[in-house]
Amino acid sequence: MIEFSNVTKRYDNGTRALENVSMTIERGEFVFIVGSSGAGKSTLIKLMLREEKPTSGIIHVNGFNLNKIKRRQIPKFRRTLGVVFQDFRLIPNMTAFDNVAFALRVTNVSLRDIRRRVPYVLGLVGLASKARTVPEKLSGGEQQRVALARALVNNPDLIIADEPTGNIDPELSYEIVELLHEINKKGTTIVMVTHEHELVSQFNHRVITIENGTVVSDVPPREDEEDGGYRL
Repeated sequence: MIEFSNVTKRYDNGTRALENVSMTIERGEFVFIVGSSGAGKSTLIKLMLREEKPTSGIIHVNGFNLNKIKRRQIPKFRRTLGVVFQDFRLIPNMTAFDNVAFALRVTNVSLRDIRRRVPYVLGLVGLASKARTVPEKLSGGEQQRVALARALVNNPDLIIADEPTGNIDPELSYEIVELLHEINKKGTTIVMVTHEHELVSQFNHRVITIENGTVVSDVPPREDEEDGGYRL
């Protein structure tokens, strides 16, 4: 699903963001990528989304070679995955329904399918009753669930969540990760980037730790909790 082979990223100003990173994330995994601010997490996400190109090394995501992908193919590639951002990125004057539907409209999905699919995914994230509510009338946790529904609506095989709990209350953070956990149990691959080690410790999933642009540890889930459930 995701493969980094000896990937290094240096920016034009001389900043070394990643150095010789190699990792493989298999289909159906739930992987936390953790590290402090400045560790290289944001660059890792940008490389996965093909917002940046590596200085050296090879990256494959969802069957695409991101080193060789042509510019015109990038939108097609990005439609194969869902992305959840820290700052929600909802359109303020659109309802929850329309924010989620927008992700389908840009890919020319029929109105019939939109009317079927959007209520379904809003129901999955517990927001069926808020479909006609605009973002400013929703709590931070509810806005993030709308963003998660938007990431889910195209039924992607892979969801990348970039600090999805960074702008919501701590008590709601667990709720968001629990939703991602349930989505993963249905077969979707989840990659969640975070700096919240305490939150990560409550779930039994693989944890990759990045420090100073390098992978310093890669810990698999505990074998005694096969479904990837919570660590109590």
